[in-house]
Amino acid sequence: MDVEINKQKPVKPPKKILQMVGRAMAQFKMLREGDRVLLGLSGGKDSLALLMVLKHLQRHAPIRFELAACTIDPEIPGFDPSPLKDFVASLDVPYFYESEDLVALANQYMKGDSFCSFCSRHKRGKLYTVCRREGYNVLALGQHLDDLAESFMMSAFNAGQLRTMKAHYLNNEGDIRIIRPFVRVRENQTRDFSKAAALPVIPDNCPACFAKPQARQQFKQLLLEQEKTNKHLYANLWTAMQPLISDDNHAGLAGLVDEAFDEEE
Repeated sequence: MDVEINKQKPVKPPKKILQMVGRAMAQFKMLREGDRVLLGLSGGKDSLALLMVLKHLQRHAPIRFELAACTIDPEIPGFDPSPLKDFVASLDVPYFYESEDLVALANQYMKGDSFCSFCSRHKRGKLYTVCRREGYNVLALGQHLDDLAESFMMSAFNAGQLRTMKAHYLNNEGDIRIIRPFVRVRENQTRDFSKAAALPVIPDNCPACFAKPQARQQFKQLLLEQEKTNKHLYANLWTAMQPLISDDNHAGLAGLVDEAFDEEE
C-alpha cells in the first residue's frame, strides 16, 4: 500500500538571503526560461537552505523553471541522509536518491589523492549522470561566499595562484550549466536560517571527512579572526574575486579550474 506523505508549505527564506540570491542570479544570469534545475542536496545546512530558496523562487520568480533534488549517499557508517526522503517528498519536489559505497571505490581507484577530494569528484560525476538521465540542464550547488573566500585564500597560500569557484559555468562536456546561487550569501546566514526553519540537517554531513582536521577549517578560522578587526573583510574579498568568479560566456573551460575545488563540496 502506498504511504501518503503530508505536504507542507515551504518556509519562506529571510528577505536578506532572497535579496542576495536575486542579485547573484541577475549578475551571473543563472536561470533562463524553461530551465530544468537539479539541486545537489547533501543534507547539510547550505543545500537545505538552497532548496527552500529555489522552491520559493519557483513560485515567485518572473521566469518558469523546474526543480528537483538529488542526494548521493556515500554509504559511510555514521552518515545517514535517508531522512531527507520524507522531507523532500513533503515539499512536492521530484527527488533522486543514489547510493554507492565510496569508501570501497576509493580503496580500489584512489591514487595520490585525499578521500574528500575523491568522494566529492565522484559525487559530482554522479550528479551529472542523474542530470543527463533525467533531462536536467542545470545543476545547482550550495557553496556560499565563505566557501569562495576560503578557496581563494587556500589557492593563493598553497599554490601561488589566484583561483576560486565560479558562480555560473558550463561543464567541460558542454551539456550542463552549474550555478551557485549563494555566492553572495554568508555561511552564518544559511546556518541561522536552517536553525530558525528547523530544517532536517544531517549532522556532520560526512564523518569520514569531518572526523579529522582539514586545511579548509584552518583558513575559515583565519578569516573569521581577521573579520573581527575588519568588518568589511568579506565585502572586500567579494570585490577582489570578481574576475575569478565570473565566466561571462559560460564556455566550459571555467570548469577545468572550478572543479579543482571539488574537495570543498
